[in-house]
Amino acid sequence: MSVFTKVSPQELAQWLQNYAVGDLVDLRGIAAGIENTNYFVTTSAGRYVLTLFEKLTAAELPFYLNLMAHLARHAIPCPAPVANREGALLGELAGRPATLVTRLEGHPVSRPSAQHCAAVGAMLARMHLAGASYGANQENPRGARWWRETAPKVAAFLDAARAALLDSELEFQFGRRTEALPRGPIHADLFRDNVLFLQQPGPPRLEGVLDFYFAGVDALLFDVAVAVNDWCIDERGEIDATCARAMFGAYVRGRPFSPAERDAWQAMLRAAALRFWLSRLYDFYCPRPGELTHAHDPEHFRRILELRRAGVCPLQ
Repeated sequence: MSVFTKVSPQELAQWLQNYAVGDLVDLRGIAAGIENTNYFVTTSAGRYVLTLFEKLTAAELPFYLNLMAHLARHAIPCPAPVANREGALLGELAGRPATLVTRLEGHPVSRPSAQHCAAVGAMLARMHLAGASYGANQENPRGARWWRETAPKVAAFLDAARAALLDSELEFQFGRRTEALPRGPIHADLFRDNVLFLQQPGPPRLEGVLDFYFAGVDALLFDVAVAVNDWCIDERGEIDATCARAMFGAYVRGRPFSPAERDAWQAMLRAAALRFWLSRLYDFYCPRPGELTHAHDPEHFRRILELRRAGVCPLQ
């Protein structure tokens, strides 16, 4: 992990006394992840995940935790935050805001099939419909405002060609009008490593959606574009038409696309590629002091952005 806050079994056992989850049996650190510290927690009552937040503050977290609780109540397979004896979903442990959530079964898939993509599309449509009744509002934390603030911080590290690409795409995106697009809470980071599947005979079974800590209110179509840019691509970053059709088909059976969304699709694919190219540039060139950086390669999403600027993927 890039940041890791140590928690001893004794500390956690004391902390868990404020929860009706039984006695601590096992505590095990999770190596994956660069934003937060995570532990698998087993108690006499069940299995959970403990998250200590390294960047988000206690004031910022209610939107995310309440969204997860709302979606879990609407049968979306996401971690459900566990309330403590005072009814709070958020506490403090080892000097960090901390929460305990239910642990989901399954594993990420590294090479998704069209069936996996269809399952993700169907779940994403259900999640968007369920989120419509969530009353809280928070803008996408890695949306257009963040792009505008972050681009100057990374521009000095880019060569002339990459700097020109970044300037050109930002100019294009800031010139777009998106008011007509349906909006609501979105996951905004629905990559392969944030979805769990059970290995079983027959069609793959989607068992869980993880890591809602980049969620916000934005165009629902942005969520679809993020998913397509990761789930429905070949090794070169080109869109795999079979996987994309599977995802689109499953999604529209739950929530059909509007005419405005169809018109905006190609630009939204570019926006999703820009968001992750820019965030990877920032993580790579501007890590926090003292952080052990496990940053992803920014070049992957630069190539995807250039492909989306040059190619067409019909929304059908």
